[in-house]
Amino acid sequence: MPFLSSLLPPQIAPLVLLLASNVFMTFAWYGHLKYKSAPLVLAIVASWGIAFFEYCLAVPANRLGSQIYSTAQLKTMQEVITLIVFAGFSVLYLKEPLGWNHLVGFAFIAAGAYFIFHKF
Repeated sequence: MPFLSSLLPPQIAPLVLLLASNVFMTFAWYGHLKYKSAPLVLAIVASWGIAFFEYCLAVPANRLGSQIYSTAQLKTMQEVITLIVFAGFSVLYLKEPLGWNHLVGFAFIAAGAYFIFHKF
């Protein structure tokens, strides 16, 4: 995605792509839960179709990101973004509340991300 890397700073482009890819992946993995009466095979095929677009964003995100970040940093970013996207998806789309225990768990994961990005 050369056009994106020319529009955004190289540190930001992978984050934007990872964010977008996680939106697709969250819908692929969990979107069908709103339609539990639909046949499972339909949910699988629809999820694979959605996941294709996730890969079209995640692969360039990692390719661009590897020029600046280590793979451990990229993976950590991806996991933190996944949690943020999932939290929003869970509340806004699935209408499932997040409790204090979820927020504490997310805070511990964010603390872990801090240690991945800082050299001591």
